[in-house]
Amino acid sequence: MSPKPANPSSSLLRASIAALLLGSLALAGCKVSTGGGDAKADGKGQEQAKLGPDGKPLPKIEAVPVEVAKATRKPIAASYSGTANLEAPGEAQVVAKTSGVMTQLLAEEGDMVRAGQVLARIDPDKVSLEVQRQQATVNKLANNYRRSQELLAQKLVSTEASDQIRYDLESARASLALAKLDLSYTSITAPISGVIAQRMVKPGNLIALNAPVFRIVDNSHLEGVLNVPEREMGRLKAGLPVRMLVDAISGTTFEGRIDRVSPVVDSGSGTFRVVCAFDNSPGLRPGMFGRIEVVYDQRQDALTVPRIALLEDEGEPAVYVVRGSKAQRVPVQLGYTNGELAEIRSGLKDGDQVVTAGKVAIRDGSEVQIIVPAAAPATGVAQTAAR
Repeated sequence: MSPKPANPSSSLLRASIAALLLGSLALAGCKVSTGGGDAKADGKGQEQAKLGPDGKPLPKIEAVPVEVAKATRKPIAASYSGTANLEAPGEAQVVAKTSGVMTQLLAEEGDMVRAGQVLARIDPDKVSLEVQRQQATVNKLANNYRRSQELLAQKLVSTEASDQIRYDLESARASLALAKLDLSYTSITAPISGVIAQRMVKPGNLIALNAPVFRIVDNSHLEGVLNVPEREMGRLKAGLPVRMLVDAISGTTFEGRIDRVSPVVDSGSGTFRVVCAFDNSPGLRPGMFGRIEVVYDQRQDALTVPRIALLEDEGEPAVYVVRGSKAQRVPVQLGYTNGELAEIRSGLKDGDQVVTAGKVAIRDGSEVQIIVPAAAPATGVAQTAAR
């Protein structure tokens, strides 16, 4: 049986479908060849996402916001800091040198006194009578000695008898001086100048011999003792200036000096004693806690950065320097550090921007964006003036 002839209309339909498929593949090939992986602008002018080798969009890398500061030249000082309690080397315990009832109190705690000033008095009646008795004995023996000298000249008494009267007179005079000394002890005086730190008695108390009565402290010269590590021995010398802050008086810096340095290092602690002296500093009191800084060297033109910019987590000091839009880790050699500043001996140059805030969020080569901290809002009088 012979085959049926093909239908002309069906052949035309198949040809049309094949042409459409070829056209679609051609268009698709054109799109792939123009994609390329880079961001392109579409017909509306909008930027398209970057494509990876697999044709998928790459994630967009956002810059890390950081704060920076410039490396600048400033004066910087090398110093050693420590803490100490203030002590008063000029301190005296006033005791009663005689016994008796206190009749008069002439000084109170907090009073400034001078050496030799009378602070209190003990009843002097008994001692005054003893002085009078000894004075009478001296007068009697003085007359006897004068008469013995006249009789000795006339050879009416022996030399031994006259000498015995003279010895008795000298003994009586010594007893009189002792009685007068006891009488002077009834007036209790200040042995040093200073302030009355403590009063231990009241009027009417029976005061025993050598009983403590007052404690006087000389506030004009105070000392603070630092226990300094032995590595600093070659740097700290007598006469160097020191500065001190005390917790009890905020906002005030007290100036002093190193008075003396111990030549011996304690083998147990590995430290040596440095005594700092503060003279005529109003407000300072013995027992205050002080934070002492000894400045032993200064550089007037040092390249410095904020101390907060240093990276010391890996043992080697370094900083992040912003170059272009990236952060670069740069090792540095440190010099002196003082307060909020650190000296850079090598690794940076003037004007380099170092990261001070945002360091934990970046790595070497990270994209960064420099931000400027917002200014603090005005307060108090400034706000009132602004209105």
